[in-house]
Amino acid sequence: MKKGNSVPVFPFRCSSPEDDTPPIPVCQNFMVPKKEISMFPDMGKWKRSQAYADYMGFILTLNEGVKGKKLTCEYKVSETIEKLLVLLGTLDRWIDETPPEDQPSRFGNKAYRTWYAKLDQEAEGLVAAVIPEDKAAAAPEIAVYLKEAVGNSTRIDYGTGHEAAFAIFLCCLCKIGALRVDDQLAIIFKVFDRYLEVMRKLQKTYRMEPAGSQGVWGLDDFQFLPFIWGSSQFVDHPTLEPKHFVDEKVVNENHHDYMFLECIKFINEMKTGPFAEHSNQLWNISAVPTWSKVNQGLIRMYKAECLEKFPVIQHFKFGSLISIQPVKP
Repeated sequence: MKKGNSVPVFPFRCSSPEDDTPPIPVCQNFMVPKKEISMFPDMGKWKRSQAYADYMGFILTLNEGVKGKKLTCEYKVSETIEKLLVLLGTLDRWIDETPPEDQPSRFGNKAYRTWYAKLDQEAEGLVAAVIPEDKAAAAPEIAVYLKEAVGNSTRIDYGTGHEAAFAIFLCCLCKIGALRVDDQLAIIFKVFDRYLEVMRKLQKTYRMEPAGSQGVWGLDDFQFLPFIWGSSQFVDHPTLEPKHFVDEKVVNENHHDYMFLECIKFINEMKTGPFAEHSNQLWNISAVPTWSKVNQGLIRMYKAECLEKFPVIQHFKFGSLISIQPVKP
């Protein structure tokens, strides 16, 4: 990290800190993001885009940042991080204020639509309260990703595309300079972890369907990123190996420190029967010898199963901050 008063913004790639991208200039022309991937052949446009490079760079930079660190370690908590926690606390409170309705159908409780309508109405104001005043013009653009990050109000479902929208929301906050390099640990350990708490509460309260679930052959019904970052936390751990995460005792004793184990704990609470049957992919991963191999394998799997799948990417929206334009040579 550079010496001096100013803290650099995210480089969006695993690079040396000297390569930091400058914050977006104040005169930036923000725009409301829209869909650009309407047919399968458009997928090439996505993979060549600045958006893809920035998104993967963001994911991998954070992946490096949390390597070998516990959720309970010490790290800086900036004003923007505090404001994001207030925002997520508001979403959580709205769940309490919007109890599920009595309905014949077990899944997809319609009260979720009432909850979502409130977010739809308030999103721009929530975002404006988080970002610096001189970047207020970015609020409508960034708010779209917040609304995309909590599930679909028509289908009452949630999946990895919604999770990706929250990562893009955070990526946008980095691009306008609201979040900085020294916020890295707090972004995952405070903000993303709190986001997962709220999403799990949504999923349980409104019995949301998994979006595009691959059933037993998918990694998880709802999430993917916490498995990537969570496996990075375990790299070079002196005692806990991949084979240990299927042991409920290990999970219960260590989930406060490790995001990966929090995910396993939630699966154990939500599903019945042998772990190898309801979570076959994770069971297979427990046989991988090292956490660094698990981490590398999950990154490859994320690209193949999420970022290169048309049914996921067709819903992505692109604007001035997350641009569909090709990467500049």
